[in-house]
Amino acid sequence: MLKVTVESYEHAQDCPFRNVLDKLGDKWSFLILAVLEDGPKRFNEIRRLIGDISQRVLTRKLRDLERDGYLHRKVYPERPPKVEYELAIVGQSVLTPIKMFLNWAAETYPEIERARAAFDQPATRTDASPTDREPRADDA
Repeated sequence: MLKVTVESYEHAQDCPFRNVLDKLGDKWSFLILAVLEDGPKRFNEIRRLIGDISQRVLTRKLRDLERDGYLHRKVYPERPPKVEYELAIVGQSVLTPIKMFLNWAAETYPEIERARAAFDQPATRTDASPTDREPRADDA
């Protein structure tokens, strides 16, 4: 089993898994890396391809991904300035597991929707009596 538990907050900061997941484990990072798979793109093109991301969030995520070495930002000496973002080697390497996850999500989504629908229907839920089941974290 992978070691994901730590003894303290200080140890958590040094954990490679937690450190990488903290920056890369959100939907925006996944989507940005996925749209850059086909080659360099400008800011507004990335925003248009993702669709529902704000300018502020996209700016922040692009900076974070550049800082961590997942992508490169190239500024062309033109008026007005032209800026493109492209995947760095680390960004290209992480695309393999990201694409596997995105494919898994697309294939599994109908099953997830069915499970949600069944869970949300009180008549079909088996946990009508809290004493008849194991406690969940949200029961507290």
